[in-house]
This record gives sequence, C-alpha cells and structure tokens, in this order.
Amino acid sequence: MYKKVKRYVLDQVTAGVWSEGHRLPSESEFSQQFGLSRLTVHRAIRELSQEGLVVRTAGVGTFVAPAKPQSTLLDVRNIADEIRERGHSHDAEVLMLRSERIDEDLSEAFGLPLGAEVFHSIVVHLENRVAVQLEDRFVNPSFAPGYLDQDLSRVSPNAFLARFGQPDEVEHVIEATIPDVRVRRALGMKPGEPCLLLRRRTWVGSLVASKADLFHPGTRYRLAGRFKPDRR
Repeated sequence: MYKKVKRYVLDQVTAGVWSEGHRLPSESEFSQQFGLSRLTVHRAIRELSQEGLVVRTAGVGTFVAPAKPQSTLLDVRNIADEIRERGHSHDAEVLMLRSERIDEDLSEAFGLPLGAEVFHSIVVHLENRVAVQLEDRFVNPSFAPGYLDQDLSRVSPNAFLARFGQPDEVEHVIEATIPDVRVRRALGMKPGEPCLLLRRRTWVGSLVASKADLFHPGTRYRLAGRFKPDRR
C-alpha cells in the first residue's frame, strides 16, 4: 500500500503539478487521503527521501527535491558547458597542479616507461556553488605540453585539452564506491555516503592523452546514456 503514495508523489512531480521546492502534504494528510496508517505513509516518504525525490526538513515539512544534474556517458563533454547549459553557474577550485613521475599503474595506463613524467591535476567543479565533481586527472606531456601553465579555475582541463585534438577513442568504466576522506571532504559528503566514479581514458591517434577519475556525489548527480544499438 505504501507504493500507492510513492506513485502518487512521483506522478505529481513528473507531470509538473509539483515543481522543485513544492511542499508535500503532511503524513497525517496523506493518511486521510489514502485511508492508510501513518506508519505506511511514513515508509513511502522515507523511501522517496532516500531515492532523492524529496527533501525532509525536521519541523518544517517535506519538499520536492531539486533535479539531479546529469552527465552523458557516451560523449566527452566539458562539465563547465553542461552546467551552463542548465542555466546554472560553474566555478572550479584547483586543489593540485604539478608534474609527477609515474608508477606501475600509470605506466601501464599510458604505455610509458616507469619514472616517465606526467602532469597531475585535481579540480573540484561546483554547480551553483555546490560541489558536483572532483576531477583527478593525469595528462601526457607529449600531448599537451603547456598544461601546467594553465589557470584551470578559468579554463577547464577538458576545454584546454580539446585544443590539441578530439579523442579518437574513449574508455569509460563506472563504479559505485565509498570515497576516501580526501574526496569526501572536497565534495562536502557525509561519512558513508556513496559516490559514482567514472574512470575515463582517452586516445588521440595511438597516444594515450589523458586518464581521469571523475567522482560524483551519488545523492547529487547521475550519469545517463542513450544510444542506438548496432544491429549489423
């Protein structure tokens, strides 16, 4: 029976009857409307909150949550452009930008010898002042030699790398993970809160140009894709 309440709320939001910030009826009002117990209604609202559709504020009420920002899985898009296309403001905070010597994992990922130089940047992207992505990126100096000279708070890594050529091949691997303290603090996440991790590697010609780990708070972001299957 609790699913009746969930479906009703979802239908109201999907149809646009209830928009972002709309205050839902109280649990007692839902109980009277559907002839259900408060316990049953409470379960429905609790699950809607866990799924990110509504936001509950103690002593105030339950409200329709803002829509989660969304990135595509099929293209390599500039997150700054995606955010601005939604009519929101984009800001970036550069946490690291330096040259490093690669270890075994990076040697295998880039096809470079152990100890070779790579550029390493860590950037937090914010949408309307709320952190939505931590970008931990390694760049092949042979592909973008001027990477360390850039102000990545003004020009995103993706936008700068695009000047040197569009990828000929892209590898995407998606994981659900519990972030470490470094990532959690940078994204303002609660302990134990899961995140979506998109691991991306790009090739230009035969050269591995970049390898990036893109962390997204699972409660504030989603990844999606739409494509036509190759039926040949």
